[in-house]
Amino acid sequence: MRASDAERDAVVDALRRHAAEGRLDLAELEQRVAWALEARTHDELGRLTADLPRRQPRPQRRRAAELRAYVGVIAMLIVIWAVTGADYFWPMWPMLGWGVPLALGRRGGPLDCRRHELARLRPGSA
Repeated sequence: MRASDAERDAVVDALRRHAAEGRLDLAELEQRVAWALEARTHDELGRLTADLPRRQPRPQRRRAAELRAYVGVIAMLIVIWAVTGADYFWPMWPMLGWGVPLALGRRGGPLDCRRHELARLRPGSA
């Protein structure tokens, strides 16, 4: 079956991710990218990534962990608010600031920050 430009681009992106993770050196990446851009069929594209591990997406696990963290932190803030006098309901601001992106499925909560921090600490990254 013939491969589309989008499928070739997806393989090139996957190859770049594997190179960034240290599975491919620069010369091999360049060669595989050239072959991917010249590939005409799905079989040709499949051979370029056959020896590389497949990524298993786990968005539900990450989302569930972020939701548990959100509920825990907000519950703690509400307890603090109630214990300190229960006057102006200030916990609404962190609830909105963290809850709205969480509800919309966007990244940016504490768990996402940890991933970026780890990437920054990796040797060779700027």
